[in-house]
Amino acid sequence: MIKTLTFAVMHFCVAFTVAYTLTGDLLVGGLVAIVEPAINTVAFYFHEMAWNMKEKMKDQIRAVGAASVNGWVAVQSEGAGR
Repeated sequence: MIKTLTFAVMHFCVAFTVAYTLTGDLLVGGLVAIVEPAINTVAFYFHEMAWNMKEKMKDQIRAVGAASVNGWVAVQSEGAGR
């Protein structure tokens, strides 16, 4: 969560600077700097959750695949002794 909060602060600064530079208006710069990063921060948090879930699923698929291969090798080894 700290990573998300530090990202939000950085994004706020960038958004304000860009909006103020483009418009020359402190109010518009401030509004854009508050609204856009707030929405982006929430989206980033859920993106991180989805990414972590994808990685866990990938690890589980690898584990199942390795177990299947190991089981197949064990069965083949048992049959070789016959």
